[in-house]
Amino acid sequence: MNDLQIANSVAPWPIQDIADQLHISRGELEFYGKYKAKLPLDLIDEEKLQQGNLILVTAITPTPAGEGKTTVTIGLNDGLNRIGKSSIAVIREPSLGPVFGIKGGAAGGGWSQVIPMEDINLHFTGDFHAIEKANNLLSALIDNTIQSKTRNLGIDPRTVLWKRAMDMNDRSLRNIIIGLGGKNGGIPRETGFNITAASEVMAILCMSKDLEDLKDRFARIYIGDRFDGSPVFARDLNAQGAMATLMKEAIKPNLVQTLGHHPAIIHGGPFANIAQGTNSILATKMGLSLGDYVVTEAGFGSDLGAEKFFNIKSRAAGLSPKAVVLVATIRALKYHGGKPLKELTSEDVEALEKGLPNLQHHLDSLRSFGVPVVVAVNVFSSDSEAEKKLILDYCQKQGVPVALSEGWARGGEGCQDLGELVVEAAESYQNRFTPTYQLEDSVEEKIRKVAQTIYGASVVEFSPVAKSQLKKIEKLGLSQLPICIAKTQKSISDNEKLIGRPRDFKITIREFEIAAGAGFVIPIAGEILRMPGLPEVPSAESVDIDAEGRISGLF
Repeated sequence: MNDLQIANSVAPWPIQDIADQLHISRGELEFYGKYKAKLPLDLIDEEKLQQGNLILVTAITPTPAGEGKTTVTIGLNDGLNRIGKSSIAVIREPSLGPVFGIKGGAAGGGWSQVIPMEDINLHFTGDFHAIEKANNLLSALIDNTIQSKTRNLGIDPRTVLWKRAMDMNDRSLRNIIIGLGGKNGGIPRETGFNITAASEVMAILCMSKDLEDLKDRFARIYIGDRFDGSPVFARDLNAQGAMATLMKEAIKPNLVQTLGHHPAIIHGGPFANIAQGTNSILATKMGLSLGDYVVTEAGFGSDLGAEKFFNIKSRAAGLSPKAVVLVATIRALKYHGGKPLKELTSEDVEALEKGLPNLQHHLDSLRSFGVPVVVAVNVFSSDSEAEKKLILDYCQKQGVPVALSEGWARGGEGCQDLGELVVEAAESYQNRFTPTYQLEDSVEEKIRKVAQTIYGASVVEFSPVAKSQLKKIEKLGLSQLPICIAKTQKSISDNEKLIGRPRDFKITIREFEIAAGAGFVIPIAGEILRMPGLPEVPSAESVDIDAEGRISGLF
């Protein structure tokens, strides 16, 4: 059976039954049908959450074959519950861009999924729509202000950085000209679209501590400059109140369930290659308030998601993971060892051995945070016994706890061994993580420390445009913010063709974006774009619905 067939083979429990496991009363839930609900923010208990065990799931460098990080996250959560721990999976909401593009959904796979799978992968509870509308409301206010004769703030249209957003992969919208059609069309200028997951509104949602903080962050959004060179913020347009109003429901985390009928909280969905790549601080705190363990994930490889989880999210939230699970697959490591994509299902111990340096790099960079690491080998049916033995022996020689993760085929039952190792690591760790850089470091120094410590780069170069923008960042007084590097997920470097473990490479920062409301600066490395395009054969071509409303083709 495929993922959708497996998900549909299990009857979901009424969401109140799942809430009962967390001692949440009916009166505290906001129901979205039978199987989904919003959780009120007053359930967050700041004192209790500091006593919980936060487990971060990350991965080696992604490949076209897929690594199954969400599958391991959900399987581990069910496995922890099976061994007697009160655990909640806390993950991100899927974006329609990947769902209809190349990656597919983000609800897990096999017997380690969250349900209702179709709802979660499509419109869910409308959070993405609210984010998109709040983003585009600000866009409309900006252009209306530029055109206005009575309320013109002197905004220089050439300096406006704020872009519109849409939750779809549409490369034709990356760079556009708006305002055509004469006086009624507004003032013509260049702009573009970001995918909704890359919107600063998404980042702000995931960094906010409550509705008032959300509104304050909206007010701090940097838009551009006036003709006299002074900065313009969203508060100058009185935009924050209306934007926050659109987000009054979206700010609340969503409760669903796993196929094992255990609680899962899903909220926010920034990408780790172009944003901070983790679910909301509110959702993580909610999970830690309601359970003893929270299993969460950070997008793509540890060089992206995990780095930002530690240096941005954990620092801002005052949280520290008790253990990190590094997901690896045999077929991905064979790909990093030079084996062609079409041949990954055939045994090749030599290619696997050549790919192990990629695993080693992620182990080395994760150790810099000082948090225990456990390796989860996400098992596929094509993995041979010789290949499994090689990677298990390698980790054991490195002194790293390792377990086979069979969540896809067996659900939580197949992740109990992994769960035991995670509990052992988490309950023996009493310290806090060590950040890669200090906030007092200059922006350039922060970038160099991440590039050298996490990526293994030898040098960082800044384009003339980036150097000029650094002066703007300093002028705005934003140099003390953390950095959120936008970089390809396909390589540890900023060149997607350099697979495996590249060495002695340079990182090129071509430009910066400023997310003053979210609370970080975005250095953009290499050729990464914040509006993806569809592949030659998009997943959308496989999705269908019949006369009875039954969906097929989602994965």
